Amino acid sequence: MSSSSKIGRGLAKAVGIDVDYRTKNEPADLVRTAAGSIHNVDTYEEEEPTVAEVLRSILPSRDSANHYVRSLFPFLDWIFHYNYKWGLGDFIAGVTVGFVVIPQGMAYAQLAGLPVEYGLYTSFVGFILYWAFATSKDITIGTVAVMSTLVGNIVARVTAVHGTEFPPEMIARALSVICGVVLLFLGLARLGWIVEFIPLVGITSFMTGAAINIIAGQVPKMLGIAGVNTRQATYLVIINTLKALPTAKGLDSAMGVSAMVFLYIWKWGTAYAGAKQQHRQKLWFFLGTLRMAVIIILYILISWLANRGVTDKKKAKFDILGPVPSGFQVHNAPTITPSLLSAIGSEIPGALIVLIIEHISISKSFGRVNNYVINPSQELVAVGFTNVIGPFLGAYPATGSFSRTAIKSKAGVRTPLAGIWTALIVLLALYALTGVFFYIPSASLSGLIIHAVGDLITAPNVVYQFWQVSPLEVFIFFAGVIVMIFHEIETGIYVTMGVSLAVILIRIAKARGSFMGQTRIYRVNKDEPVDKSNSETVSRWAYVPLDHRDGSNPDIDLRSPYPGVLVYRFKEGFNYANSGRHMDILTAWAKHETRPTIVNKNVPLGDRPWNEPGPRRGQQVDVDDQRPALRAVILDFSAVNGVDVTSIQALIDTRNGLDRHAAPDPVDWHFVSVTNRWTKRALGAAGFGFPSAKFVNQLGEWRPIYSVAATSDQVVKNTYSAKRAEGAQDVEGGLQPESEDKISPAGSSTNSIHKGAGTTVYPEKVAVVGGVNRPYFHIDLEAAVESAVAHIEGRRPSEHS
Repeated sequence: MSSSSKIGRGLAKAVGIDVDYRTKNEPADLVRTAAGSIHNVDTYEEEEPTVAEVLRSILPSRDSANHYVRSLFPFLDWIFHYNYKWGLGDFIAGVTVGFVVIPQGMAYAQLAGLPVEYGLYTSFVGFILYWAFATSKDITIGTVAVMSTLVGNIVARVTAVHGTEFPPEMIARALSVICGVVLLFLGLARLGWIVEFIPLVGITSFMTGAAINIIAGQVPKMLGIAGVNTRQATYLVIINTLKALPTAKGLDSAMGVSAMVFLYIWKWGTAYAGAKQQHRQKLWFFLGTLRMAVIIILYILISWLANRGVTDKKKAKFDILGPVPSGFQVHNAPTITPSLLSAIGSEIPGALIVLIIEHISISKSFGRVNNYVINPSQELVAVGFTNVIGPFLGAYPATGSFSRTAIKSKAGVRTPLAGIWTALIVLLALYALTGVFFYIPSASLSGLIIHAVGDLITAPNVVYQFWQVSPLEVFIFFAGVIVMIFHEIETGIYVTMGVSLAVILIRIAKARGSFMGQTRIYRVNKDEPVDKSNSETVSRWAYVPLDHRDGSNPDIDLRSPYPGVLVYRFKEGFNYANSGRHMDILTAWAKHETRPTIVNKNVPLGDRPWNEPGPRRGQQVDVDDQRPALRAVILDFSAVNGVDVTSIQALIDTRNGLDRHAAPDPVDWHFVSVTNRWTKRALGAAGFGFPSAKFVNQLGEWRPIYSVAATSDQVVKNTYSAKRAEGAQDVEGGLQPESEDKISPAGSSTNSIHKGAGTTVYPEKVAVVGGVNRPYFHIDLEAAVESAVAHIEGRRPSEHS
């Protein structure tokens, strides 16, 4: 023993730590001796994981550091393969999206309470920066309706409290930088997995509620109604709009409603034509994508004809956009002061959730559709970097756009470089078309917004599909939508996420496992129908829940695999939240199905424990209890990935309680499908995985059964039976030839299993699959049951058995 080990053991002893407690409770010599008695099998002792091993796996190596740096720039994987065909596809897709993003960008900037040019700034920066960090070829970063509405709400709330201290542009740019820094950190730290905590029902509820909110807020402007506060709760906006309908302006209403109607007619018409003319579907698609640009151009022309010569927007016959500055008017660092941080601090979580929800959900969806996988962490880097750099050119918070991503995907985009072409279109608009934008009717822009966000409302058919899958989540969906209508968008997001998380926690805490019964399964198909006279039908053991909650046929005959042997399968893991419930269920079932090994009918009532008082006064103890004594517990860990201190302690307490119930005989604990090495270590530290040292004298002729398999260098040598044998010694037990199970012929007085000959190859060299130092960890239920039964029948019988 090294000097450092001696010092460590001395310090442990000084503070009362028994470092040898495991070796005292584990009959290691007996286990090794039993394993060594198996001939022609290579043994193997599984080593437990160490803290140092975990630290080595966490600490970055040179290769992992190089891979991390390379992963920050995904374009390096494809840029050197760029070719003419990719470039043509990107050009078409980029220009197509460019015609859509210009009117959308200006319209969405109005939702954010900002001048329309800020929408173009935001769109340009998103397209020009995203491609270098992208893992999605389809998604477009820029202005989106929901995020713009949220920014507008934040600007309105801050302005209501602080007045003109913080201009809207200052608030929006500061919010973008702060959110970008947080997203960039999450992405660089590779924490993209946190997006998995946002459920699909929460995303769809958020999209639907936000779309209703946006539509309700745009109706007054589309109809030319003044005096309606569109930043109030959605239901109030709807009520106030209905009250103010008589004040609607005719020309504004005509410009807004007609634009919206034309957009829908164009959309449905091109979709119908594309479905009818499959050979021209691509043409009709491109015509459909141009509808927003063409409608805006048409209404600009109408507005110019109606307001020709007007230089002051107040003198126009209907509300128009007015002057739009040419080029980039903002090219400085955003101003962020402590007082501004304090003002918008409470708004940051909601903004972050919206940015993440929109971008990651959209990029994942299109990745699945187009057969590629996105990296959520890298996408957060892309969104974060865009929102950090964008405000230096006047951008406000930007994220992925559903409508433009769908157009870009259908247009045949090949790589993320298509965004460069869209950025050039936006740049052209900023420097060459701002004079034309003066005549854009505001009501027509509102009609365009309503048309654009209408697709965000979840279709009834989708909600019905949710109902078929999980009815409870449909209630969560509607709860989120209702909260967004009667309160705020951010509150609705928190509600859906909070309730969804609570449902998961409750389901885990209230998890209930299943006690498994054994039944024999016979293989039949259309070519081999059931024939009781056929002794060649193959059979095997299967394990089915005794309560049939899995939907299995309740008429199936199920029974315990052996008297006093319980098989319990976990369904939702085994952790601190549900360990008490699991162990309570296991203990209650064990005491219901098995009898105490020692029944003392002469114990006075006053000496009995309060929780086991025995029979009522005047009644006798049932000494003829026909229930079997508890012999073994088999736990199926196939659904358990990890354990904790609480769950292991609950397991220890249950073992101690059942040992008292079965005393003086031991209760064996077998575990099935323990695949996590730390779980094995935890169970081993608690004294599971091997016979208890205190019952060594009762082991008798103990012969553990191990599962073995061919090694990688095995040589096929002998041929034996073709199929599995039941009743013969299992291949786990010692290398005997397998045989085939047959149904007894019709008319036989028993259901015994006959062995038949067959042909199967048997490997020359085999080794145990699991460690021989943990003989009570098994590869499957059949192995566990066989091992438990062999151990029970090999024990030295006690006088109480």
